Amino acid sequence: MAAPMDQRISVPIDDPNADTEWNEILRKHGVIPEKPPSPTPMIEEAIEQARQLAHENRLEGKDIDELDELEDEEDEEFLEKYRQQRMRELSTLQKKSVHGSVYPISKPDYAREVTEASHKGVVFVNLTSNLTTNVESRVLSELWRQAAREYGDIKFCEIRASQAIENYPERNCPTILVYKNGDIIKQIVTLMTVGGVRMSMLDLDNLLVDTGAVPSNDMKVIKRRREAEDLAEELFISKGIKSSSDRSKHDDGDDWD
Repeated sequence: MAAPMDQRISVPIDDPNADTEWNEILRKHGVIPEKPPSPTPMIEEAIEQARQLAHENRLEGKDIDELDELEDEEDEEFLEKYRQQRMRELSTLQKKSVHGSVYPISKPDYAREVTEASHKGVVFVNLTSNLTTNVESRVLSELWRQAAREYGDIKFCEIRASQAIENYPERNCPTILVYKNGDIIKQIVTLMTVGGVRMSMLDLDNLLVDTGAVPSNDMKVIKRRREAEDLAEELFISKGIKSSSDRSKHDDGDDWD
């Protein structure tokens, strides 16, 4: 007795998501599922929202002088709103600037000037080298002075490492100690992990943000990061142009072979 024949019909489906008349018939009869909605409109909407947000916040991080330079480009009322905001921020900073310079301390002062003071706010200590030939120590001391001027509400202290800790190894200088609520919350031995002799205020900004001493949206932090990004972009473009020029010269030279 012959086996019964399979009466099912094989339905040819090339692309179930294609907009074809055949696929519409199959969807209507439930043979294939409804076509999923295209993500394109959602992506375009997200991109547009991001552009709009970037445009609305285009003046974030700009200081008073930079805002004044935009008088001919921006709506005066919109610009004035940011001017007033910057003035309020500056006023607040001036009221909070209780320090403004580096505190040179001695061992007897350490507990009072650092440990106890850290209950009122984060305290940064620079353990300096005894040797004038220690370049990293000189670099950090200069950055310490600049940071103390810019961030007047933060306490920056400095002490010779050998005075603070007996027999402290010279090879570990400079050392950064960050205190909060009486405890050391961060310790950096030498500048190897923060830029070495090339350490900059941008690196110090990152340390201040990481330890919670400064918010990431601080105007000085934003401005310095933006300047660093602009410089990196310029160097990238310049390098690309030079590389293209070198290839062109090489190709021209090949023609004479």
